[in-house]
Amino acid sequence: MKNVHIVPHMHWDREWYFSTEESRILLVNNMTEIMDMLEEHPEYPCYVLDGQTAILEDYFEVCPEQRERVEKLVKAGRLIIGPWYTQTDELVVGAESITRNLLYGMSDCEAFGEPMKIGYLPDSFGQSSQMPQILNGFGIDYAIFWRGISERHGTDKTEFYWEGDDGSKVLTQLLPLGYAIGKYLPEEASALKERMDKYFPVLDKGATSDHIILPNGHDQMPVQRNIFTIIELLEELYPERKFFLSRYEHVFNQLKETIDLPVIKGEFIDGKYSRVHRSIFSTRMDIKAANARIENKITNILEPLASIAYSLGHEYHHGLIEGIWKEIMKNHAHDSIGCCCSDKVHAEIMARFINAEERTDRLIEFYQRKIVEGIPSPESHDKVVLFNLLPKKRKEVVTIKIISKLPSFVLADTKGVTVEYQIISQEIIDPGLIDRQIVHYGNYEPFIEYTIQVNRELPAMGYDTLYVKAGEQKITQEIGLKDTIESEYYIITAKENGTFKIVNKENGEVYDTVFAIEDCGDDGDEYDFSPLREEVPSVSSDYVKATIGGAETQFCGKLTTSYQWKLPKNLDSRREGIVDSFVEISLTVTVPKNSKTIQLTLSIDNQCGDHRMRLLIPTKIQALVSIADNQFGIIERSVEDSATAVWETEDWDERPDTIFPFLSHVSLTNTESTVAVFSNSSREYQITGSNFDKIAITLFRGIGVLGKEKLLRRPGRPSGIKLATPDSQMLGKITLDFGIYFEESSFSNVEIGNRAKEYLTPIVFYNQIPYHAMKLNPSGLVSPVTYSLFTQENPKIVLSTLKKAEKDQILLARFYNPTNCLEELSIKKNDKMKRNYDSYKLNEEKINSDCSVKIKPNQVTTVKIAD
Repeated sequence: MKNVHIVPHMHWDREWYFSTEESRILLVNNMTEIMDMLEEHPEYPCYVLDGQTAILEDYFEVCPEQRERVEKLVKAGRLIIGPWYTQTDELVVGAESITRNLLYGMSDCEAFGEPMKIGYLPDSFGQSSQMPQILNGFGIDYAIFWRGISERHGTDKTEFYWEGDDGSKVLTQLLPLGYAIGKYLPEEASALKERMDKYFPVLDKGATSDHIILPNGHDQMPVQRNIFTIIELLEELYPERKFFLSRYEHVFNQLKETIDLPVIKGEFIDGKYSRVHRSIFSTRMDIKAANARIENKITNILEPLASIAYSLGHEYHHGLIEGIWKEIMKNHAHDSIGCCCSDKVHAEIMARFINAEERTDRLIEFYQRKIVEGIPSPESHDKVVLFNLLPKKRKEVVTIKIISKLPSFVLADTKGVTVEYQIISQEIIDPGLIDRQIVHYGNYEPFIEYTIQVNRELPAMGYDTLYVKAGEQKITQEIGLKDTIESEYYIITAKENGTFKIVNKENGEVYDTVFAIEDCGDDGDEYDFSPLREEVPSVSSDYVKATIGGAETQFCGKLTTSYQWKLPKNLDSRREGIVDSFVEISLTVTVPKNSKTIQLTLSIDNQCGDHRMRLLIPTKIQALVSIADNQFGIIERSVEDSATAVWETEDWDERPDTIFPFLSHVSLTNTESTVAVFSNSSREYQITGSNFDKIAITLFRGIGVLGKEKLLRRPGRPSGIKLATPDSQMLGKITLDFGIYFEESSFSNVEIGNRAKEYLTPIVFYNQIPYHAMKLNPSGLVSPVTYSLFTQENPKIVLSTLKKAEKDQILLARFYNPTNCLEELSIKKNDKMKRNYDSYKLNEEKINSDCSVKIKPNQVTTVKIAD
């Protein structure tokens, strides 16, 4: 007989077109009904609470008195919780975010009982190839998901082993028809049979055993109280099948006995049987960019800085850091970070990001202050301390701010040697902004805020101190306005058409029309880009005349092109060929003299609706594949998709456009050169050009509706609902940050992962003066004037983050290997090389003691750095 496992559950979007507060009201009602059902009906075995503990957090905030009741049901195995904190997206959310989502979710479960040990991802818009490794890192060997797979991955079965590049595996149960086929099962026989007659052939066809799943739940669906009546009716209608209430674990217990299950690898982003919305990565770019920026601040600056402070004797504030992580993870559910929500929900999402960034910035400042205030200061000089949070020495141009009452000053290192610097600007600062007590006691003498540049070598994963002394500084003036700047590696010229010409001095290669912007209409919705039929995209360089500004110092060059591009105001104007609005664009290129990374800040004031803009980077590389990063590794993707020729005849749910996500870098390469784009904002790209030689980074999409039907590349019903979302037109200003990197070698010989890490880990500074609005008592701890926690010697391996263990009094460093070769971890500390380590899983459980660590391609490992 066919065994039909009916699994009661609810899928809980905390927000979507409705707000979190609206769903919380329903949650209080639903939780009462769920617990009543479990307590009053012993034959009703269990209920799955959507795999996320944020549901309980929301519930207990208003119903704390129900905690004991929930705990009793969880311990009894009746109410199934975890393992996630929130139902995460997997494609534009970073590796550490997904790791912490499981870490905090499973930790939350410990207070109640055992978490569900399944990587439960019922509605994520596509699956990352690195998920098996992440799940295994938490002792999870099973996965359930819905979207993204097709037969071309290597199987037409719904059960298989999903294998990561490092060899990790999860036994996977696909939900071929989604998580809601058992929603509101009708009690009327003909209606029930009509529905199930459509579903059973699909479920049976893909099954590798006699066990199939009928998920009994839906979005915000209350418990189905008449389920026992429904089961009796199903058994009458289908006597060849056995129907019973079950849990997902029971299905896996049967599946793991099945021999010869298919083994497949890779990411799942095919929209053949379910929509994955490949172009959703650029909806509401203001929100997407905020997420990228804050994730990078936490992992690249805050946590390493907190770890350095901890190594010097200061407290590591787990509670404060966890609070920040949870605040952004509330935004990481697929609808929330996908930004396919109502305007009021997007306002809530952005408010959480604003809150999280403020908490991050203030905690960074706090740790810097605690360290710096412990550094001795001869003759009571002011100090400025530069923090290098990469595990290698760095010598880079750093722009810092020094606040002083001195009309002139010199910088000296800890040995008294004068340090050369460049004043960029200076302005008067009201003393009340420094410390309101100064003005309170009648002192109105202003301060001067100097913006300066220095080029200083800094120790690995540590800091160095400079003293601010009275003296006559040597001022190097900026060279006047110009249209060309030169560094050690490049000659860059700003052009009147708003683009740049870049000459690579290492090989003489000339790249022209760099940073042109492409514009086209967007007749889509918040889920998907949809071009206008027959429209040819416009390119800014053909239409604009830019104003050019530039300056050069001894350390750095900067060029800016600014222009107004006249464009149609909306789709109606675009269809009629009317130009009745504009977009104002400013591109600022900054090139430190000794850096191979060209920095780009792009500011846009958009006054047009219903269009998409992309940044174009020509590479002169005729590519077959692109190489982009994903969680703890890299992934190659073809620049063409053969299914675009057959998607309509094969009746795909959406066209498989080669629009892809990335996290921090994307490259084109050949045997002679590599061109990479780094991003601290947009995470969507496509390889374009007649020879597939251009990297197109999406800057934003402007659309005014949540869901729309009959899109050109996504036929049929609307995704979501038809709801006006004028805020998603992205009218107004947005600033985006990128880096461009050229290397005369193939990708396999270039440490692109570490170059991107450098770009996203700026040197930060703290200027200590005798005034501060917020007073602290002295800690009594003395900090060394210069400090290095450790150095990571292998340049192929990338540091993901450095943090204190959640439960143990140790520091853990997480590394991954984004190459195609086995690499060995080697760390130097106190001038001693270390090659053996205590290693840990992602859940921070120890694996081995004092063993050498060799990291496979696309593998992540965590090791103890210090007690």
